[in-house]
Amino acid sequence: MSTFPPTVFAVKRFAVLGLGRNGLPAVQALSACGAHVQAWDDGEAGRNGLADALAQMPPEQAARVTCAPLDDLGGFDALVLSPGIPHHLPRVHPVAALAIAAGVPILSDAELLYRAVRACGGKARFVGITGTNGKSTTTTLLAHILEQAGLPVAAGGNLGPAALALPRLPDNGVYVLEMSSYMLERLDALHFDAACLLNLTPDHLDRHAGMAGYAQAKRRVFTGQTAQDMAVIGIDDADCAHIATELARGAAPCVTVSGTNPAASYYGKDGAIWHNGAALAPLGPTLPGAHNAQNAAAALAMARFLGVADDVAARAIASFTGLPHRQKLVETCNGTAFIDDSKATNADASSRALGCYDKLVWIAGGIAKEGGIDSLASYFSRVEHAFLIGRDAALLAATLARHNVPHTVVDTLDHAVVQAYSLAQQTQTPVILLSPACASFDQYAGFEARGRHFQALAHAVHAQQTSRTGQ
Repeated sequence: MSTFPPTVFAVKRFAVLGLGRNGLPAVQALSACGAHVQAWDDGEAGRNGLADALAQMPPEQAARVTCAPLDDLGGFDALVLSPGIPHHLPRVHPVAALAIAAGVPILSDAELLYRAVRACGGKARFVGITGTNGKSTTTTLLAHILEQAGLPVAAGGNLGPAALALPRLPDNGVYVLEMSSYMLERLDALHFDAACLLNLTPDHLDRHAGMAGYAQAKRRVFTGQTAQDMAVIGIDDADCAHIATELARGAAPCVTVSGTNPAASYYGKDGAIWHNGAALAPLGPTLPGAHNAQNAAAALAMARFLGVADDVAARAIASFTGLPHRQKLVETCNGTAFIDDSKATNADASSRALGCYDKLVWIAGGIAKEGGIDSLASYFSRVEHAFLIGRDAALLAATLARHNVPHTVVDTLDHAVVQAYSLAQQTQTPVILLSPACASFDQYAGFEARGRHFQALAHAVHAQQTSRTGQ
């Protein structure tokens, strides 16, 4: 691994809007590659972050960066727009409108990483992984398998670090990129040697004008693939199953994956991943449930395509430790397990966790997505009691009331954890599950902060109980 030479973008001019997790690394990388960059953020904090970064740059690199409003995009080669800033729906950002009017391409940083690699003559392969749920686990698991196989690998994108913060890899290296629908909208030359769409359930519908637009954006992960590439797609939901039939007629070989369906090329059964009637890799405790079987099936299929031996892949899957805030056991106290699934920001994600436990105390709430938790009704019989937090707690409470699920609106996680533990002990319920089925931004900076708070509260319960018993 190495850095990109300072001549890759030496004659290019880029505008960068948004100086957060994606935008600031883009400014740093593009200027290090010789480009002239004009950057702006509508918020003062973003601009201050750029000022701090400029102070740390070599003077000749910093001199290529200007912090100024983007009110004229004439002469720029591209606008790098942070993923959360819309260029179409629900409303066009004014700078995006300027770019469109001037004929300036609006690109993602993943696109520019690909261009930088190829401009250097690099032959490293690119993997793109998307889906409504499971993409972070699959991205991280595949990177882990490749690393255990001794291949140079860099993972990032929507998962983090940002694509343009990744290093230059040698020709046998592999970039494993988690791709959001927002990033996929802005691809141009980039095509993936291995591309994966795990699943589709309603999400970000305002950004994509409904489910059809959302599915179309996700499907772009397969754009430009050839007979030398691989397309991997889940078949456990109707939308993806339909896309799979279309991909089967495409140029790239299409491999299907499932958590349970033996009609798929790779599928989960009896705690292992199967292919052609043979068990290839056992699944450990860090990959519970059918959804994680599908994630592992996808990672294994792509690893084999990339040249990893089956025994190496199996050992790597067995040694995978899982990701924070994805059904992570964070504490056990007097027979009650505290499970952090804060990453479940929609009902479909929560369904995957709820399906793993026969009896649980559920903590949910925040900013509800379209449809709320109505789709989870088939899991409600598993819920001994629900404690509801956040802005839309009352909305969730109304759904639970219609299904006669015991519940309490407690507003905050501090109250929820203490009361959940007390009730779990009284009812001998073995699991307290934080799986909010909602976004976190009403009370937290993100799902990570929500998950960390839950962990701290669980540890505090354990410490208090230990102090009381003198253990």
